[in-house]
Amino acid sequence: MDSSKGFPIEVSPISSAAASVTPSRYESQKRRDWNTFGQFLRNQIPPLDIHQCNSGHVLEYMRYLDQFGKTRVHFQGCMFYGHPDPPEPCTCPLRQAWGSLDALIGRLRAAYEENGGPSEMNPFASSAIRIYLREIKDSQAKARGIPYRKKKRSSSSSSGSTKKNNKEDDSPSSSMLIISPDN
Repeated sequence: MDSSKGFPIEVSPISSAAASVTPSRYESQKRRDWNTFGQFLRNQIPPLDIHQCNSGHVLEYMRYLDQFGKTRVHFQGCMFYGHPDPPEPCTCPLRQAWGSLDALIGRLRAAYEENGGPSEMNPFASSAIRIYLREIKDSQAKARGIPYRKKKRSSSSSSGSTKKNNKEDDSPSSSMLIISPDN
């Protein structure tokens, strides 16, 4: 285990056959995300070790990433608030899309455990992170005027699993959003 960079990286012996295999896109992204988060912690004053990290640091990291976002999220007072395709540009901020943050947290949660972190202490799996992501999802849906729609599940037996009048559940917590980045 190498901790010279401030966070643990487990190094395992690799056979010569396995050394020539390139990691998948997911594995490469997970490693890149893990290293970037580690750099974020090292840049804190005072620098933090991954073992000192908690959900507050993860929330701070996600807010920090907003400055690099490409998704326009309209303020409530903006004339385009609630419109999925505004006819002209506005000055509302660019943010990280909910789906990007959700995927990032999933990769970091997996990387934490792969790098020796105990699953019960995983700061990426805390309820504070889930609540924050749900709030981002809901606020971006309202700002873009795009309702979340729950995908209908196909089931082999239809006994007792149908919704009232076969209508979809329109509650924000049970739906899906597609946000496209502004160019």
